Amino acid sequence: MAMKKQFAVIGMGRFGSSVAKTLSSLGYEVLAIDQSEQRVQEVSNIVTHVVQADSTDEEAVRALGLRNFDVVVVAIGQDIQSSILTTIILKEIGVPMVVVKAQTELQGKVLKKIGADKVIYPERDMGQRVAHHLISANILDYIELSEDYSIAEIQASRQMIGQNLRQLDIRARYGCNVIGIKTGEKINIAPKAEDTIKAHDILIVVGSNTDLQRFEKTFEE
Repeated sequence: MAMKKQFAVIGMGRFGSSVAKTLSSLGYEVLAIDQSEQRVQEVSNIVTHVVQADSTDEEAVRALGLRNFDVVVVAIGQDIQSSILTTIILKEIGVPMVVVKAQTELQGKVLKKIGADKVIYPERDMGQRVAHHLISANILDYIELSEDYSIAEIQASRQMIGQNLRQLDIRARYGCNVIGIKTGEKINIAPKAEDTIKAHDILIVVGSNTDLQRFEKTFEE
């Protein structure tokens, strides 16, 4: 069994706390960091660990052992300067994957230049969607239909290739429905039971969040 990824989220505003809560609810270890004592207290009963710290203080960041985390999400609010400083420090201490929130395309470009591995725009990407991207190599996109149901684009795994939908029996085994298969630029809407999965196909699957998660985990390589 592979070790579960460990996440740290810096900045417990609306977006940061949404990402932290979602990752936590999916069973991942999450360290939540904010300068505000009140904000870290608000999420202390939801996430694994909370720390009140200034992420622009290199000594403080090193002391937190953040380089041992798989992914650090920088979700600092309006303060782009703090965001930039934090990103630089995280990359300097060797965090493998730094995901940073940006307000504008221009900020995004700056953050990329200074080493952010991935830039996200919360106005376009909901915190929940981002959390699902972070935990799975197979989920490419994720659209929330309601609190409990979503549509996910899932990369076909090795085990699926060469099998048709009847053999995979996704509905009976996982309670999810394959509503489309993307092959390159083409989309097969309402695929038939005989349709065979090819390498690089993308399955468009609808189901409850728990069923989707179970389905996706079974096929993680």
